[in-house]
Amino acid sequence: MSPVIIDIEASGFGKGSYPIEIGVAMPDESVLSFLISPLENWTHWDDSAEQIHGISREELYLNGRDILDVAKTLNAVLEGQVVYTDGWGFDSTWLSLLFYRADLRQTFKLETLTRILSEKQMEFWDDTRKQIMQEWGVNRHRAPIDAQLLQETYRRTRAMER
Repeated sequence: MSPVIIDIEASGFGKGSYPIEIGVAMPDESVLSFLISPLENWTHWDDSAEQIHGISREELYLNGRDILDVAKTLNAVLEGQVVYTDGWGFDSTWLSLLFYRADLRQTFKLETLTRILSEKQMEFWDDTRKQIMQEWGVNRHRAPIDAQLLQETYRRTRAMER
């Protein structure tokens, strides 16, 4: 069974940054995707981050969902589960900010993906990920695609162990 994997895109990196998109790859291969409408005081914006993910502030204002709605949905779908990320340092900070500002307790645990990778999987990880990116024609970082990409990389590297 594949693990639940989350990926988060943000307004930038470091102080003042906030989550703008969350993607969750579920074990059944379905994907949840949320653009997040910035709060009034979330003003930090890094143009170089926008170049990476391709999401504009205007798109967030037009199509973003309220943080409380996003937090409630994540809790409802992921409650009691362990959710994995390849960017724990950043993603845990952005997820904590989301739940703090939504005034909700997070009901699932975030863990680093490397906790469930064997040495053999880690050995093949980068090459396998690059191969999948080429197959899928992925050239931009978007949270739902990145979550799916990580999940497929996990599946293929796990199959290499057998």
